Amino acid sequence: MQSSLLTYLNSETIMVPLMYLLLAGSYLLVIPVMVLTYMKFRWYSVSSFERGFMYFLVFLFFPGLLLLSPFVNFRPRRRQIEV
Repeated sequence: MQSSLLTYLNSETIMVPLMYLLLAGSYLLVIPVMVLTYMKFRWYSVSSFERGFMYFLVFLFFPGLLLLSPFVNFRPRRRQIEV
């Protein structure tokens, strides 16, 4: 019974769920980490067009950013006060 099941599940049948897992993982984890890193380095020095692009990326990858939000710290930078 099991050997007939394994012959039925060939590599083409297994590729479809693997592709779904790969796409879901990249949509929910990989690309949102890249978006958060990009926003962290460019947040204080962007043009208005680039800020609109950032908002578009947040809208596009919102589910992944929501999953990662408990682990993100967006506190402002410490100011250097000249004496």
